[in-house]
Amino acid sequence: MIVCIAEKPSVAKDIARIIGATASHDGYMEGNGYQVTWTFGHLCELKMPEDYTPVWRTWSLTALPMIPQRFGIRLKEDQGVKKQFATIERLMKAADGIVNCGDAGQEGELIQRWVMQKAQPTCQVKRLWISSMTDEAIREGFRNLKDQSEYQLLYMAGLSRAIGDWLLGINATRLYTIKYGQNRQVLSIGRVQTPTLALIVNRQKEIDNFKPEPYWVLATVYRDTTFTATKGRFTSKEEGEQAFATIEGKPFTVTDVQKKNGRETPPSLYDLTSLQVDCNRKFGFSAETTLNVIQSLYEQKLTTYPRVDTTFLSDDVYAKCPNIMNGLYRVAVAGQAPYAELVRPLSGKPLPKSKKVFDSTKVTDHHAIIPTGVTPQNLPDMQRKVYDLIARRFIAVFYPDCKYAQTTVLGKVEDVEFKVTGRTILDPGWRAVYAKDANAADDEEKKPDEEERTLPNFQKGESGDHKPTLSEKWTTPPKYYTEATLLRAMETAGKLVDDETLRAALKENGIGRPSTRAAIIETLFKRHYIRKERKNLVATPTGIELIDLIHEELLKSAELTGIWEKKLRDIEHQKYDAHQFIEELKQQVTEIVNEVMTDASNRRVTVTTDEDLKKKKSPAKKKAQPSATAAADPLVGQVCPVCGKGRIIRGKTAYGCSEWKNGCSYREMFKK
Repeated sequence: MIVCIAEKPSVAKDIARIIGATASHDGYMEGNGYQVTWTFGHLCELKMPEDYTPVWRTWSLTALPMIPQRFGIRLKEDQGVKKQFATIERLMKAADGIVNCGDAGQEGELIQRWVMQKAQPTCQVKRLWISSMTDEAIREGFRNLKDQSEYQLLYMAGLSRAIGDWLLGINATRLYTIKYGQNRQVLSIGRVQTPTLALIVNRQKEIDNFKPEPYWVLATVYRDTTFTATKGRFTSKEEGEQAFATIEGKPFTVTDVQKKNGRETPPSLYDLTSLQVDCNRKFGFSAETTLNVIQSLYEQKLTTYPRVDTTFLSDDVYAKCPNIMNGLYRVAVAGQAPYAELVRPLSGKPLPKSKKVFDSTKVTDHHAIIPTGVTPQNLPDMQRKVYDLIARRFIAVFYPDCKYAQTTVLGKVEDVEFKVTGRTILDPGWRAVYAKDANAADDEEKKPDEEERTLPNFQKGESGDHKPTLSEKWTTPPKYYTEATLLRAMETAGKLVDDETLRAALKENGIGRPSTRAAIIETLFKRHYIRKERKNLVATPTGIELIDLIHEELLKSAELTGIWEKKLRDIEHQKYDAHQFIEELKQQVTEIVNEVMTDASNRRVTVTTDEDLKKKKSPAKKKAQPSATAAADPLVGQVCPVCGKGRIIRGKTAYGCSEWKNGCSYREMFKK
């Protein structure tokens, strides 16, 4: 009898149906020479400190650092887990062979290996490795089973990650809780969560310490077109007024008209992080919500494996793409076919095969997230929205580039030079896929010079009257992190990167894995280290003080943690030794413990309770404090520059003076 073990019951049932194991038993299914059983995610975990020695049961500084001679695993303390494991153990001990059907990734490998290590079977073990749960993918996977030994490095990387998290998390958490936690709150420290918290705290400090400074922008309107001085901003009003006086009443002359055509390539396919970013930006979904939704779509066979960090497809997927397109053509939502008209221009000819989409060298375990071609039926709203993003992105990558014409017009008044840029779409190309999508397709907000804007037909040498303006503006602080921007920061180890190619290169040193980043953010909420104001992530006093307490850069540096992540990936690809990684970490944990022990400052961290968080969100509190948006807007609250009495307030489309009822005329338009 061949025993197949999946990661959850729903997956096991799909596998059992395909291979003919149709008879149900308590904890497994049987038939056609197979027994198919399952775990519920992690059945086993690394032993806790008290499992090694009773001395480690009590939280005590004298017991630190806790470094076991040899790490072991144990069953989770749960009756359901113990019952299911007993079934698995009985089946495995009598098996002629085992097929590991765990999720095809580092975590899935670790889950099943630990169960087998605990059950101690003696037969050969094969590995099922698939990227989607369609019937054909499962059949193909069983036709191409691998020997489990081929995934030994994947297991070693997962084991090293688990041991590393145990060593640092348990030792540092006990250390900081005892030393600074007032015996009232556990101060959770983690290899990924602490540098992530530090990103939020450091950004918040930048905002809190930001002092807005005024500057002046000189512009002029010629032929109903606003030209801006190329000199940029003036740091003093006098300097701006001097330039204004120079051009007032003098003719404006067009000195140059430059026209060039450009192309904009389609956006890359989705990996998990970019999907979470878009879902947060467009729909307000948390990272965890998006992960749960895409996991559900995967288990319904509608999309491919979600926990991926590549935006490429392997070359062998190309042959499957026409069938996927046919599946999208047949999709119906509320009696409409949302993708039929988008797929039709691609039919009747081979799909283009771009290196930006198909590159096997950029794919390791799994390819980018794409539809499977299975037609969805009556999806709930959240699932429909996520599926729509994935479907449109898949269609868009096969469309031609967007073609545009960019016009740059230079002008001059006396010695002051001006510039305006316009952009006209000549052929929308892939943008046609998003033509009716108000959210557009861009990952990032457009820069001003990329906005579509058609300019009048200017001629070099023409001249005429113009209307100059001198506008006072204020420098603005950085923006609070949202879940979308925090995910990007985690992906690039805290570096602010807009360029897609450079961002992809920095993924090697990102902090956390795509599959765990959502859980890390949720942990920060649960620990009361951060809270949410609208979309903004705001650190609590507990979170801020904890980061202030930590002097060991290793614990809170996103860059250093990114280096650890790179080592874990290198273990997986046999470029770094797992034993060396653990030994280095043991040494680092010992040094951290010794350093904190010597702190005689008697500092304590403020405890933030559930009640404190509720107070922060109460209506009365909101009235007493400016909102996160207002706090991040340097104009709000400033003395009115017109009347000198009122304060600047913000409406829906413009700033205004609080003294407007008394006749103050200050008003300044802004873009939403």
